[in-house]
Amino acid sequence: MQSTFPRLLLEHARQRPDAPAMREKEYGIWQTTSWRAMAELVEAIACGLHQAGLRRGEHLVVIGANRPRLYAAMMAAQALGAIPVPLYQDAVAGECVYPINNAEVRFAVVEDQEQVDKMLEIREQCPQLGHVFYDDPRGLR
Repeated sequence: MQSTFPRLLLEHARQRPDAPAMREKEYGIWQTTSWRAMAELVEAIACGLHQAGLRRGEHLVVIGANRPRLYAAMMAAQALGAIPVPLYQDAVAGECVYPINNAEVRFAVVEDQEQVDKMLEIREQCPQLGHVFYDDPRGLR
């Protein structure tokens, strides 16, 4: 049987649910995400993306820092059979146009206000990009 990264995640969540899967420093304090929590997050994001219309073979742009929630978005895309397209958070808006159009991206998951602003700036150049999901607990400013 072939294995995929989402399958491996589920297997780890079953075998060692409370063991650390990822760690991230927030406000100088290390925060741990367990395998169970990561699997639940991936499932929730996958359900939301599927409900929004992301389908097998489509591409999902992910822009932001290396954070567990953005990795979860990439795994959620893979769980749906979609292809994550990570872009550098420091890329200027114009540098995002080609990969978004080349991959015919309709969905983006972005980390912060700066990334949202980039997507808004290029929306006329990327008319198929219809959904931008924003992931920042501090909210839009």
